[in-house]
Amino acid sequence: MPPGSSFSDDQRLALAAVIASAERVSGMPFRLYVGELSGGRAQAEALLAALGASAADTVLVAIDPGSRRLEIVTGPRAAQSLDDRTCALGALAMTSSFEADDLVGGIRNGVQLLADHSRHPARRHVSTF
Repeated sequence: MPPGSSFSDDQRLALAAVIASAERVSGMPFRLYVGELSGGRAQAEALLAALGASAADTVLVAIDPGSRRLEIVTGPRAAQSLDDRTCALGALAMTSSFEADDLVGGIRNGVQLLADHSRHPARRHVSTF
């Protein structure tokens, strides 16, 4: 998508659906930023921090199509479920589609991969009879 372009209504709906699905699968909030990212990773980290208290649990995918920059930033609790290797795989899934000029498909593929590969903490159920 060239700089200055925006998503169509159908694309926005598709992205909202993939974010909602990722949140259901992973149990973590996902946020997507598509726009100018000249500050690189520091700017992506600032965007995450601006979420306040929810930032600790959040996965932020920040993409600047114009400068071909992608940053995946996780809060400290989210990082317990998504390690650097998993984020690198998600980034690879995205950039492969971006190379084919498929921004929405790349976001969908990468976010789904992140959600599917997130590690869930073990839950112990206590039975009360």
